[in-house]
Amino acid sequence: MTNFTFKNPTKIIFGKNTISSISAEIPSGKRILVTFGGGSVKSNGVYDQVISALKGFTYFEFWGIEANPDISTLRKAISLGKGKNCDFVLAVGGGSVIDGSKLIASGILYDGDAWDIVMKRDWTANKSLPLASVLTLPATGSEMNAGAVISYREKKEKFAFYSQYPVFSVLDPETTFTLPAHQVACGLADTFIHVMEQYLTTTGQSPLMDRWAEGILQTVIEIAPQIKHNQQNYDAMASFMLSATMALNGFVSMGVSQDWATHMIGHELTALHGLTHGHTLTIVLPGTMWIMREEKGDKILQYGKRIWNIEGENREETIRKIIDRTEEFFRSLGLKTKLSENGAGIETINEIERRFADRKVKFGENRSVDSSVARKILEQVL
Repeated sequence: MTNFTFKNPTKIIFGKNTISSISAEIPSGKRILVTFGGGSVKSNGVYDQVISALKGFTYFEFWGIEANPDISTLRKAISLGKGKNCDFVLAVGGGSVIDGSKLIASGILYDGDAWDIVMKRDWTANKSLPLASVLTLPATGSEMNAGAVISYREKKEKFAFYSQYPVFSVLDPETTFTLPAHQVACGLADTFIHVMEQYLTTTGQSPLMDRWAEGILQTVIEIAPQIKHNQQNYDAMASFMLSATMALNGFVSMGVSQDWATHMIGHELTALHGLTHGHTLTIVLPGTMWIMREEKGDKILQYGKRIWNIEGENREETIRKIIDRTEEFFRSLGLKTKLSENGAGIETINEIERRFADRKVKFGENRSVDSSVARKILEQVL
């Protein structure tokens, strides 16, 4: 295990009827910019609960933060926040709303264009307004981490940057009961693959991190069919919500190497084709596992044995079975796992290879996934 420094300052308020607690968590006198997505919170009761909790506060509403939040939308929110002298941001929605609100919270204090912040990739917390969230869609873990991913649709680009941790986040599993089934499937996949990016590297780094990671993977596999059968199963949705948060709040990555090549390739599929983020990962991961099997082989075998009870004497055949079983799980969620099934083809592969080559990027725990390897990964899942 390597040296590390760990701190996660976000306060999690979890459970039924907890949205009302925000009134006690936001300091009095704050001028709050409340950010929302497309409006589903008005039909599921979340909006009314938030507004009731904000009684007595000065607040301003901004609506329309889309999935894979676009810089043009966030610029409008920043302008509103500056114009109203807001000094606190409350994000109400899923990971995209929270991601976008992280940029908004930084952008309100920034004199230049907010896209500059994204391209700098590291905007420290003391240059950002305090941010809190009410989570309505488990997936990204943005409610308890400092990361965010922002799109520039006009340029067909999508990049991550790092801001501050939310001061607090409210997680009420009942807010998930009316989510579209596809969003839930993508959220489950996103949770699963967030863990895989931190777990599927090399063996022997940390038995504790391995077991924590495997516990989340096994939980997602266990609850997925329960949720598909009954999305209003409170216990299953509560486990889903907490799994998504724990998958990317730093708890399973302490002192171990991480990959993230699948995510970087997946971001490009979203930028080029508008595919939901979690869905793109289910397309790419099987290809990453196969093409990188020399580097990752021992960990793939450990994963297969512990998660799927798959073992065998022939290394290649066993790895193939493990990858196939992983892909079967993604398809059981209702997701299509091939590029060709999702409107992408050779042209997409060519463009992603070109982008990676132009940026001279290298991903993976060993920085061995360059433009040519990314091409092989995508060709494997064509």
